Order: sequence, then structure tokens, then C-alpha cells
Amino acid sequence: LQKAAEQLRPSAPIKFHISSRTDAGVHALANAAHLDVLRAPGKAAFTGQQLLQGLNRHLRPEPIRILSAQRVPSTFHTRFCALSRTYIYRLLLGCAHHSQIPVFEQDLCWAPAGGALDVAAMREGARFLLGTHDFSTFRSPRCGPAASGAVRTLLQLQLQPAPGALAQHYLHRGLEFWEVKVKSKSFLYRQVRRMVGALVAVGQGRLAPQDIQELLELRDARAFPAHATAPASGLFLQSVQY
Repeated sequence: LQKAAEQLRPSAPIKFHISSRTDAGVHALANAAHLDVLRAPGKAAFTGQQLLQGLNRHLRPEPIRILSAQRVPSTFHTRFCALSRTYIYRLLLGCAHHSQIPVFEQDLCWAPAGGALDVAAMREGARFLLGTHDFSTFRSPRCGPAASGAVRTLLQLQLQPAPGALAQHYLHRGLEFWEVKVKSKSFLYRQVRRMVGALVAVGQGRLAPQDIQELLELRDARAFPAHATAPASGLFLQSVQY
């Protein structure tokens, strides 16, 4: 896409901005990126249709099928900022052993050991995470201090039942899929996986819901329970909104 845009004779180098990167083992249902195409002074900005046709001329045999673009003055360099990112974490309940995970769900969910989870307690603990907090405890200890600090705002944190792939083939086995859906403008490194891991610990009775608030107040990644980080396989980047 960047090479195709460079064929449009921009007046400045083309920069390709990807909205998000994912860790090894993490999935993405959708991602987003944008290009800044600046035209020479005196030349009208591309319309959406012109940009679509110009890019597709150099993208065959895999052209862009949908493009939304605004006409902007050619003298302005436009920047688009992500307003929010939404992740979902898929949990599989009812597995006594990892070998019971359906074949089409391998590496696409987490089946915590120890039987059923107390979903009501997990939801109670999740309420402490909503809103604006210093999430230092939920940041990976392997990363240095973020330039913008560890304060983040969770716009949504929801635990809800979810469908599984080809679920009709194993409904009789008593397996249940649940999703933890989280939304924020940005996240700290491994923040989602650590939040989910802590909530699962609450569901297993290893933590009390109020312990989530205490972990937040400690603001220390070393205070996070050992081996409680949820594995990467259940995490999906669902969408990025600009």
C-alpha cells in the first residue's frame, strides 16, 4: 500500500502508520492503518474516488474494495489518531484438562484449570478496573516506565457469554465460552492479559474482588500475583476506532 501511494507523486515521503501491534500468539480480528498523502502546492487534494482509483491501479490483483476519505485542502497535512482500541479475551469453561479443548479452538482461547469460575465475583472485581487509574501493577515488569506514565482509562470492561466455533458439535460436553471485552484509547504492555488473569484468579477464589482494588493502589508490577498473567492465545484485537 505504501509503494502504491508513492506512485501518486506526493510532495513529501509517504508514511505508513499501523494502529496496533500484537505480541506473539495474540490474534487480530481487524486492524487499521493510514497513509498521509500530501500533494504539491497548487494541486487540489485527491477526492476519495480519485484516491481509490489511483491506489488500485498499483494494487492489482488485490485492490481496495472500500475506502472512506475526506477532501481536505492540499496545503494541510492531516493526521488521524486512534480514539479507542477494543480487545476481547476468550475463556473456555468446563474443561478438566487442556486435551478437552475442541480442535477448532486450539490456541484461540484459554481454558483455566480448576473447574467453574465465579462469574459474579469476577464482575465485581472488574468494576474496580473501570475508569481512570494508574495501572502500574498491571504492566509487565519487563518494560521500562512508559513515557506517558501508567495512567489509562478503561472505557469498557465487560464479561459476557460468547459463541464458539462449531459449538453445536460439543454443546453436550458442557463447555461454555465467555468473553472479557475491554476498550480504551491505549493499553500498557500486557495490561489486558494481566487484568484477565487477575479476574480469573478472582473467579477461582484465589483472589477476592477487593484485591483488584488493592493491586491498583500498590502501583507496583512486582506485586502482581506470580504466574497469573493470562496466556496470549485467548487475546484478540477486535477493532480500532479513529
